[in-house]
Amino acid sequence: MAWFKRIREAQRPFCTALVAAGGSSARMGTGRSKLLEQLDGIPVLAHTLRALEEAETVNAIVIAAREEDILPFSELCKSYGITKPVKIVLGGRDREESVYRAALEADPRTEFLAVQDGARPLVTPELIDAVVTAAFRCNAAAPAVPVRDTIKRREGDRVTETVDRESLAAVQTPQGFEASLLKAALQSAMEAGAALTDDCSAVERLGKIVYLVEGDPENLKITTPLDLVLAEAILEDRRRRA
Repeated sequence: MAWFKRIREAQRPFCTALVAAGGSSARMGTGRSKLLEQLDGIPVLAHTLRALEEAETVNAIVIAAREEDILPFSELCKSYGITKPVKIVLGGRDREESVYRAALEADPRTEFLAVQDGARPLVTPELIDAVVTAAFRCNAAAPAVPVRDTIKRREGDRVTETVDRESLAAVQTPQGFEASLLKAALQSAMEAGAALTDDCSAVERLGKIVYLVEGDPENLKITTPLDLVLAEAILEDRRRRA
């Protein structure tokens, strides 16, 4: 069956994963990148990269990082067995610029880009493959989960509206895009000075449709020390289930 796998891989579009890893980690309160914090005995970023390593649809990886993190991230890739081609580039002033810089450094063969938060260490290879495969079909895709809490619109400390949560979704990463579409969208957003919270927003600004696939409630983003505690509990539960 090895020959069939090689044929299937040859027919699949070339996809580069862009890892957003240049944040300040201010809310973690440790004074260093949260991606180097230990989670289940290894750094947060190592979990994320291992999932990308195992994803069948990802061919190469580009990491956008702060200058002081470039060397530690490079050593991390070597220490934790990342064998796919990895390039680490200096990030920009914000997420848009960082992802754009990473996109420009992708392998010339790249047809699709998958943008992954470095701080989502519980992402699974299966979710990555589902999102990228959806992007192959429709050019822009992202995982999403239902919003569970009641959402209020507010002005100061006063509630002005209760929003119907049936029409809401919490969007995660990875987010997959046709490469030229994402680069054009990010460039347009930067030129317009648009403040974006994710990469789908840049594509939406161009009037393009982003399609949603089923996300994973366990695919949480590490932002505060509490998130590390929750992530540890999820990993322990995964081991029990396995």
